[in-house]
Amino acid sequence: MRINYKDKLLVVITGPTAVGKTETSIKIAEKLNTGIVSADARQFYKELKIGTAAPTSTELARAKHYLTGHLSIFDYYNVSLFEQQALAALDEIFAESDFAILTGGSGLYIDTLCRGIDAMPDAGPDVRNKVKNIYRDEGLEGLQTLLQQADPEYFKEVDKSNPNRMMRGLEVFLSTGEKFSDLRKKTSIQRPFRIKKIILNRPRPELNERIQTRTRLMVQEGLIEEAIRFFPVRHLNAMNTVGYKELFAWMQNQYSLITAIEKISTNTRRYAKRQLTWFKKYDDAMWFLPDEQNRILSYIQKERD
Repeated sequence: MRINYKDKLLVVITGPTAVGKTETSIKIAEKLNTGIVSADARQFYKELKIGTAAPTSTELARAKHYLTGHLSIFDYYNVSLFEQQALAALDEIFAESDFAILTGGSGLYIDTLCRGIDAMPDAGPDVRNKVKNIYRDEGLEGLQTLLQQADPEYFKEVDKSNPNRMMRGLEVFLSTGEKFSDLRKKTSIQRPFRIKKIILNRPRPELNERIQTRTRLMVQEGLIEEAIRFFPVRHLNAMNTVGYKELFAWMQNQYSLITAIEKISTNTRRYAKRQLTWFKKYDDAMWFLPDEQNRILSYIQKERD
C-alpha cells in the first residue's frame, strides 16, 4: 500500500529521565490509536529490565511498541541501524494511522530520526589508536579534558560518562581539524512526514524527588541482583549505564553499597540536567507538564488540522 506521508504526523514526546514519558506516551497513543517507537537507548536491550525502567508487560500491552527490548546486550548497534529500523517501524504504523509516537530521552536518536545522520568522516587506525590510548592511560577525565578543549559545544551536550561518544568527537576533530558539533549541522534530511516535538518537564525539586523515589523502587525490585548477574560482562557498551556502573564499582570495592545507591540518584540527576540542556536547543518544541494530556492532545490535533 502506498502511504501518503504528507498526511502523517510523527509526535515526538521526550523529556528528562523519570519525568513520566512512558505513561504519558501510552495515554496519548491510546487516544490516537497508534504505536510507539522507542528512542531510549537503554531500553533497546531485552536483558536490562530494572535498571533501565523499561515498560512493564502491562504497559507494553496498552499500545504497540517498537524498538523496545529488540536487542541483546551482546549485539552491535549504532545510530545508522536505529534510523533504518525506526523508519521501517514508522512505515508500519503510518500504514494504519495518521499518527505515530516517538518517545525516549536519548537526544542523539531523536535527532537521527528527525533530521537524519550527518556524514561524518571515519578516523584512520592511527587516530583511533591514539584516542584509545588516551582513554586507557588517562581514563574518562583525560577524554573530558581534551574534548572540552577541542569542541566546547559538543562537550556541553555529550554524556560525559560515555567514553564512546567522547572518543568519537575527538576522532573527528583529530582526523579533520573540524569540530564534531560543526560537522553534524551541515546536513539535514527532509522527512516525508511532519514532525512535532513535545518536551515534558517538571519543577526541579519534584523531578529530583521522583528520581530519588525511582532509585529506591529499583533497588526494592532487584536492581542489585540484576547488576550482580551482569557483572561478568560489565565491559559491554550496553552496561555503561547509570545504575549499573555504580553497582559495578561497589562490587569492585571502590565504595560501599549505600554510597553506590546515593551515587545512582546523584548521577541520574546529572543525566537529567544534561538531557534538558540538549532539549533546550529544540526551538520548534512545545513544553508541557506530564499530566497535561488534554492540552497535549489539543496541541497535536491542532497541528494535525
